[in-house]
Amino acid sequence: MPQKLQCIFNWSGGKDSALALYHCLQNPDIEIKYLVTTVNDALNRISMHGVREELLVMQAESIGVPLYEIRLPEMPGMKEYDDTMSHHLQKLKGEGITHSIFGDIFLEDLKKYRDERLAEIGMTGIYPLWKRDSHELINEFLTLGFGTVIACTQARLENFVGREISPELISELPVDVDVCGENGEFHTFVFKGPIFKTPINYKTGEKVFKQYAAPKNTDDTCFSSNPVTTISGFWYCDLLPDN
Repeated sequence: MPQKLQCIFNWSGGKDSALALYHCLQNPDIEIKYLVTTVNDALNRISMHGVREELLVMQAESIGVPLYEIRLPEMPGMKEYDDTMSHHLQKLKGEGITHSIFGDIFLEDLKKYRDERLAEIGMTGIYPLWKRDSHELINEFLTLGFGTVIACTQARLENFVGREISPELISELPVDVDVCGENGEFHTFVFKGPIFKTPINYKTGEKVFKQYAAPKNTDDTCFSSNPVTTISGFWYCDLLPDN
């Protein structure tokens, strides 16, 4: 009997991660050893998404896969980021991990960056959603019974932050916005769906606007840095556990 691929899953807590993970959990050839998430060490929040670490832990516990956190400073430089990721990937490889899974859809330069970094370690990337149509993916996500809330958006999309994704919300998005937010337009937090034993109860808190240097192309997974950066503004909706 062939041995299963020993994998880590790059988990951001968002919808593309959740759908990619759903498909991987159905694949008998894949064994997921860890959910790997980069966390802002200064704020104890998921990098880029701004979601509280408490909610991340609740997700992992409900999914039933061990969480592996990579702690990063609030604004790591590119070399610091690459060195930190390389250190952790080497450690994971030492545990027998050979593959790293991402929820990317169509950003070619980001995939190239990931594959190059993984090749340096001797690991291989897996992309379950690669090149699928964004509308098809979001429709599948909702049809499967997933629920997700928009945790942060680009400045121009302020009216969408803190809202749960639905067919109605999708119809309201500007025509130049990818419905999966693949170009970094928004990031999400998944609170229910077929990968969870129980839903994650949350409530919305205050909304804040932050401006900072961010990757030119970001997606819905961790390990999302890109060598080219730009100054961008994001609206964040604080999500809190609602026990």
